[in-house]
Amino acid sequence: MATDTAGRFSSHMRGVVVTSLACSMGLAAAVASSVVTAGLQTPATSNQALYVLVGAILVQFPVLSVMGIDVGEFSTKDYLYVAFMTFALWFISWGILLTTGSSF
Repeated sequence: MATDTAGRFSSHMRGVVVTSLACSMGLAAAVASSVVTAGLQTPATSNQALYVLVGAILVQFPVLSVMGIDVGEFSTKDYLYVAFMTFALWFISWGILLTTGSSF
């Protein structure tokens, strides 16, 4: 029934929003890592790229709150899911950017 959901999003839409944001932030972190490490001799071993990744993961939770998703309801599994999805997209995308020699 329509009155069963107390939140702004249904459980399905909540999952879609969280997954989409995590993947988008992973891609954005890969591009930012490429920009930050562009002038380095060995960009793949730079700690700066990891700082960008951690920042991208941490920024998502306030953004989700602003979007209307109750982050207070997140379990450890949800936090790990967001971190893993962001890491996976960052790792794959930044790996592609490193091997093609692309820089922004």
